[in-house]
Amino acid sequence: MGLLLIIEGVFLFVSSLVAWGYGGHDFPALLLSAAISVGVGTFLWVSTKNAKKTIAKREGYIIVSLVWVIFSLFGALPFIFSGEISSYTDAFFETISGFTTTGASILNDIEALPKGLLFWRSLTQWLGGMGIIVLSLAILPIFGFGGMQLFVAEVPGPTPDKIHPRVKETAKRLWGIYVLFTLIETIMLKFGGMTWFDAINHSFATMATGGYSTKQASIAYYSSPYIQYTITFFMLLAGTNFALSYQALHLKFRSIFRNEELKYYLGFIFGFSALIAVVLFFQHNKEAELAFREAIFQVVSIITTTGFATADYLLWVPFLSFIIFSLMFFGGSAGSTGGGIKIVRVMLLMKNSLQELKRIIHPNAVIPVRMNNKSVAPQIITNILAFVVFYMLIIIIGSVVISSMGYDMETSVGATAATLGNIGPGIGAVGPSANYAHFPVFGKWFLSFLMLMGRLELFTVLVLFTPAIWKK
Repeated sequence: MGLLLIIEGVFLFVSSLVAWGYGGHDFPALLLSAAISVGVGTFLWVSTKNAKKTIAKREGYIIVSLVWVIFSLFGALPFIFSGEISSYTDAFFETISGFTTTGASILNDIEALPKGLLFWRSLTQWLGGMGIIVLSLAILPIFGFGGMQLFVAEVPGPTPDKIHPRVKETAKRLWGIYVLFTLIETIMLKFGGMTWFDAINHSFATMATGGYSTKQASIAYYSSPYIQYTITFFMLLAGTNFALSYQALHLKFRSIFRNEELKYYLGFIFGFSALIAVVLFFQHNKEAELAFREAIFQVVSIITTTGFATADYLLWVPFLSFIIFSLMFFGGSAGSTGGGIKIVRVMLLMKNSLQELKRIIHPNAVIPVRMNNKSVAPQIITNILAFVVFYMLIIIIGSVVISSMGYDMETSVGATAATLGNIGPGIGAVGPSANYAHFPVFGKWFLSFLMLMGRLELFTVLVLFTPAIWKK
């Protein structure tokens, strides 16, 4: 944890350089936060450097869960020191929302933030997108033989894909692809008329499927179809399994075209986009191109759990608002930066349900669930069923907790689903034109906990509350 805090201090220092370059008053706050992070990190590292470094499953889950909390605790300091956010609860909420790539904000005037803090805010999402542990595995040889335990605990999906036999090399390649796509998007957005600063920040948020914008109106601020289509494409790319992107860069297209999860992912996106575009065209009298652009942008943004917006879908006919809300439960592909349930789980759940009908007719037959022409192990199906049950149960419990604070059911369900799914905007009083500033202190800490559970896919956090993991 000490070494990881030092890494956070380095990125805080980089943000302070941005503040210094723009002459912002946030420079001292970022520099002080960097010094505190490095100082505490160095103390922790030095005082424990002779400790046993064996990392088993228990240690892996503890480290992965703790790092997101500690990064958020220290990452909130610049907002407090600068005076831009007066409440530590609000500062923590904004920071953990960044690191977990949720994008739920409490800020009512984003443009009023100085450039250094805006950059740090976007950087938290970029770091959290591919994963803090995955970054440390790629650049630091500190975890030894426990690297795989950490990789499995942090990387989203029921079966994390390794693109190299060594987990360190897998981490390097994943981050290499991530950086490459971020650079390409930055250049393309700059070419479309954004400033370098806005292009970098929006690329950070897009590739992380985070959704933090430097503008209060989000991407609706930019009326350029080019910018909106560019961000749509990179959101779609960020929601795709990065193992497939690695294969594409190595020109292995045959396996990509045969990937079932990708087919379902694209099928859901273009199917729902076409349906919404048709309704917008006829019911809202929008031009064909604008109807399609608004439809596909919102669908990709919600399915990939990015949370950018170019339109307020709550102003659409109720049928479309219900579709958008339903898409919040889909999520991106496994091995992507997207949150939610994940397309692979939805796909296997659908397949298993259909196979169950066949098993009723043929009770003695062995009818396995197949994915990419391979049988899926029964324990994976069991894991998926358990995940979905836990996910829905948490949605119900979370909605009850939020409603107990005086919120209507629409807002309660919307806030719970949007934070657990790491989406950001929801429905009701947390729609794309609103934010989370109105929640009480307990509500913000509770929703922060939901963000953490959603980013680490429930089990990594929930297992810490089981007595079995603490037994020797």
